Amino acid sequence: MNRYLDIKPEVAEAIAANRPVVALESTIISHGMPYPQNVETALAVEKIIRDCGAVPATIAVIGGRLKAGLTPEEIEYFGKKGQAIAKASRRDLAVLCARGEDGATTVTTTMIIAHMAGIHVFATGGVGGVHRGAETTMDISADLEELASTPVMVVCAGCKSILDLGLTLEYLETHGVPVIGYGTEILPAFYTRESEFRVDYRMDAPEEIARAFRVKNEMGLRGGMLVTNPIPQEYSMDAAVINKAIDQAVEEAKEKGIHGKAATPFLLARIKDLTGGDSLDSNIQLVFNNARLAAGIAKAYCAEG
Repeated sequence: MNRYLDIKPEVAEAIAANRPVVALESTIISHGMPYPQNVETALAVEKIIRDCGAVPATIAVIGGRLKAGLTPEEIEYFGKKGQAIAKASRRDLAVLCARGEDGATTVTTTMIIAHMAGIHVFATGGVGGVHRGAETTMDISADLEELASTPVMVVCAGCKSILDLGLTLEYLETHGVPVIGYGTEILPAFYTRESEFRVDYRMDAPEEIARAFRVKNEMGLRGGMLVTNPIPQEYSMDAAVINKAIDQAVEEAKEKGIHGKAATPFLLARIKDLTGGDSLDSNIQLVFNNARLAAGIAKAYCAEG
């Protein structure tokens, strides 16, 4: 085992016994929501995963230690400290560990640490991708490169609609990452169930998804798999409303010179303000929905093995 990695005993026991485990990121706690809603949501997601028959493993860096599974006290610590915690991508892990500092894991670093621990399935809200205007800025999320190289399945509500969805799909195709639509042929766009783009494959059962991922791993094909799970209909936002808010937020970010790591937190916070908080409510519900699906896939994956 990696000497910088601490696996929570409950998580380690489940992995050793081939019982289902679902990884969760910690950026959503520190940077995604205000306190105490961030802590309440994180604990609620963990409860949903337990209720679905799997073990949750929230991932983070605390005091220079890579953590696969947090205690409620550690989740509370993350929630209170909030954006004072560094947002950690692949390039940051070694420095954070060397300095003994904290780090909130993105999709990228959650995948890395989950893979180190032996966790195959990860539930999140939405993944990063190719930002609008990337043909000149080269602003492309490290999430995509990680999906291309690390064998962890990511269950999400699609690519964040602040991105260029078409270019994001092109990037994933080039790097051999299959994009699965759970019960849909259309790529969901985070806050809304639909977009103008199509996924690679539609699959209607967790067992089918788990089987495809196990075969991929047994064939020795590198990289992960992206499972897109549409937000429940009752929480889906009107496309015209959310797209107007996104366009305004993107323009404001451009005017302020906000890019890179700072872009997504700024855009999500601004969109929340512009939609009167509706986008945050939708964000929470889609995370819950993804946790349920990820637990089902993790159970099916263990049954396959």
